[in-house]
Amino acid sequence: MNFAKQLRAFGKGFRLKDRDPAFKGPLDRDKAERLQQKQLAQLLELQDRFYAHHRDAVLVILQGMDAAGKDGLIKHVMSGINPAGCEVCSFKAPSLTELDHDYLWRTHVHTPDRGRIGIFNRSYYEEVLVVRVHPEFLQGQRLPVGAAEDPKIWSRRYEDINAFERYLERNGTQVVKFFLHLSKREQAERFLSRIESPAKNWKFSKADLAERQHWDDYQKAFEEMIRHTSTDYAPWYVIPADRKWFARTAVAAILVEVLKKTKPRYPEVSEAHRRELMQIRKLLLPQVGRRATVKR
Repeated sequence: MNFAKQLRAFGKGFRLKDRDPAFKGPLDRDKAERLQQKQLAQLLELQDRFYAHHRDAVLVILQGMDAAGKDGLIKHVMSGINPAGCEVCSFKAPSLTELDHDYLWRTHVHTPDRGRIGIFNRSYYEEVLVVRVHPEFLQGQRLPVGAAEDPKIWSRRYEDINAFERYLERNGTQVVKFFLHLSKREQAERFLSRIESPAKNWKFSKADLAERQHWDDYQKAFEEMIRHTSTDYAPWYVIPADRKWFARTAVAAILVEVLKKTKPRYPEVSEAHRRELMQIRKLLLPQVGRRATVKR
């Protein structure tokens, strides 16, 4: 199954209702988990070369409703990644300092270094999601006079985000975006699990239920977001999230392809450096009881 081709969202004709949150393709859980293990091994090997190559960066953006599985996906898909080459950032309500800057500022400073994979668990896209569902939040953003009331504010934010992602791509950061598409029924099931399991009680709050009341508004905001910001240089992938095992397998498969496209390789050393290494090797071999072999 070509996950990237099957799950990618294309532009203005996109309709969220055309995507089944329970889709699993030809896979069952056992097949998906076996495939995922192979993918994780590939990710580890690719990331090692990617980190050593130190030319590009990858920014992974995760968006979805509460309980869509963002935290679990990070835990399982990135489990084999070297922590030195990966950083996860979660973005909550902006602080007073962050509100003193433009809305992209707080995320821009956390974009990944060259050779590293950065993961945004929620992101600047909250500015066209939760802020659109709750436009009263605009009043606290200290925007220029009249900006909050401008009917074009959302289309302009889409333009700003597209320009920002184009800038990142042109400077070596590949942006890959995953929307975890969860059904309303499955969210209710996961909320109940969090309530009924003492070990999960900490994951649930009344605020989660309050946001659920705006389900239709969020679905519309997600659809508009994807229509206006899924581009060739920063595509959205709509990941069916009702089955966690499928979502994790799909994201792992797409990340493998993203890393492959960067063509990572280990740096080649100069002849002078190579000769220096061979001299050091001669000094070290006797210290471990080995002889230098002579190539014929």
